[in-house]
Amino acid sequence: MPLPNFGQTDAVSEHDPHSSFIKTPQQLIVVILLSFLVPIVGIILLVQLVVSHPGADPNAMTDEAVAKRLQPVGRVEFGAAGAAAGSRTGEEVYKTVCATCHQTGVAGAPKIGDKAAWAPRIKEGLNTLVADATKGVRAMPPRGGDSSLTDEEMARAVVYMANQSGAKFKEPQKPAAAADGKKVYDTTCMVCHATGVANAPKLGDKAAWAPHLKQGMEALLQSALKGKGAMPPKGGNPSLSDDEVRAAVQFMVSQSK
Repeated sequence: MPLPNFGQTDAVSEHDPHSSFIKTPQQLIVVILLSFLVPIVGIILLVQLVVSHPGADPNAMTDEAVAKRLQPVGRVEFGAAGAAAGSRTGEEVYKTVCATCHQTGVAGAPKIGDKAAWAPRIKEGLNTLVADATKGVRAMPPRGGDSSLTDEEMARAVVYMANQSGAKFKEPQKPAAAADGKKVYDTTCMVCHATGVANAPKLGDKAAWAPHLKQGMEALLQSALKGKGAMPPKGGNPSLSDDEVRAAVQFMVSQSK
């Protein structure tokens, strides 16, 4: 009959994989508390994740903010090359710049064609409207956000929009280009003044020009316009304007002092 082995039985019982890891009352209390706290914390974090959302910026919907967001960062144009600065019509400026706000009335901009909205502005006069558009007013940036627009183009755009909305403004005319005195000399005056034909003082001959210069610019201009001695009126070219004749005289004087 085999003898009982009490020592072996005790060793096996100490390593029983099914035995509980809770050995003391304190461990039992900790386990119970954790079983309550962990789910509660998880539920709190989940609720915060669901209900939380970024706070709205109260300044995000102001007229200025809306207009700034609507400004185009760039434009892609197809077809012919863009018009040179200063040559764009009022309608062209409106379509490429102003329509962004004035087509839909964004940020309080008066819609084109809305006579009621434009009426009080039209009463202020064209000069005031152009000044406001050029410097910027309320949500509208200076020159509608396009710094390449010239003063003349701004005026044309304002006139175009205002006239489409009940006004009867006259579009400002583009200033005439300054007459090119050298060009007039090359095409008309040099026939005589380059060679001294018929006693015409040669260009650059200071001695020959000295007595003429003493008469003064106005006297020289009148002689050139009306003709004097062998020189016919306007140097024989009646198509020249008074400004072109003046420019030619000024050029020759500047080269002969």
